Amino acid sequence: MSKQYPPRLLIGDITLAADDAIVNAANESLLGGGGVDGAIHRAAGPTLLAACRAVADQDGVRCPTGEARITPSGKLASRFVIHTVGPIYREVAEPAKLLACAYRNSFRLALENACTTVAVPAVSCGVYGYPLDEAAEVALSVSAGEEYRDLTITFYLYNQAAYDSWVAVHSALFDQPA
Repeated sequence: MSKQYPPRLLIGDITLAADDAIVNAANESLLGGGGVDGAIHRAAGPTLLAACRAVADQDGVRCPTGEARITPSGKLASRFVIHTVGPIYREVAEPAKLLACAYRNSFRLALENACTTVAVPAVSCGVYGYPLDEAAEVALSVSAGEEYRDLTITFYLYNQAAYDSWVAVHSALFDQPA
């Protein structure tokens, strides 16, 4: 399958995505939370929570900020959920570096697990406070990497304001409309 380039942008419910993998904007425990994380856990059912509990942890951390872990998807249409932890924007010195790592590690896991399509939320843009324009610049720049040429990436944005913000960055980066 050839890559759809540049990445697609949609307003929608990521839990309905039928891609090979859905990226979850998780917390370090991987045990569910609010926003995208809570929605994915609710839609996937208890199998996802059990899979997350099976991920080895160190001192209560199953997935440090900037890293990613993969599990089966439970009742979701996707095969996998890739859990990644983005930075809390105002609590770290280099949020862009950590956010880029979160996306890179997610895409790497997708490729390592033979995924060709991946649905991705705006990681860290909810309660973690990452400004939409800055997050879009990081996410879209990472997704344009040559190493991800075999991966069709669709960003699912949660509302019109987020979508509009990402479209503006997308148009500037790719010199074409989203």
